[in-house]
Amino acid sequence: MQNAEKETEKMDQLEPLTPGPEAAAGADQVVDDAALEQQLVAAQAKIAEMQDAFLRAKAEAENIRRRAQEDVSKAHKFAIEAFAELLVPVRDSLEMALTVETPSIASLKQGVEMTLKQLATAFDRNKLTEIAPKPGDKLDPARHQAISMVPAEQEANTIVTVLQKGYMISDRLLRPALVTVAQGK
Repeated sequence: MQNAEKETEKMDQLEPLTPGPEAAAGADQVVDDAALEQQLVAAQAKIAEMQDAFLRAKAEAENIRRRAQEDVSKAHKFAIEAFAELLVPVRDSLEMALTVETPSIASLKQGVEMTLKQLATAFDRNKLTEIAPKPGDKLDPARHQAISMVPAEQEANTIVTVLQKGYMISDRLLRPALVTVAQGK
């Protein structure tokens, strides 16, 4: 009997089979590991999605940059196309004038006037404007280039004569008007 008592005591000392707090913590850890695994999978999927979106956006930006570069290149290459189309008839008129075998002064003058009108139309359509100052106008160094100063009966630094007209494209100076200017009295 002593053996039976000893075994009963040993049995009492053994841990019960019901799960204690340590067993519950282990189960929670298994649940937490599964949740973390799901979060990791979701995060990896989101990273893959974002990486794909990034690569697509990068490719689109590169395409836009390339198209813009091509557009600028074409704009440079064909910038004067409209102006050239308007100048071709002017050249045709001048060539036609040279083919006339017995031109009269009146017909030559008429042809030159018509050609000048065609050229003026081409200039107007392309915003190429004349700078044609009048005698007595004040010298504007931004639009006029004084070639010399001459004694005159007008105020100093005013235009006496225009030697050559100037031209502007829109608001940009293409060529200044060449003028002589009155010297101070």
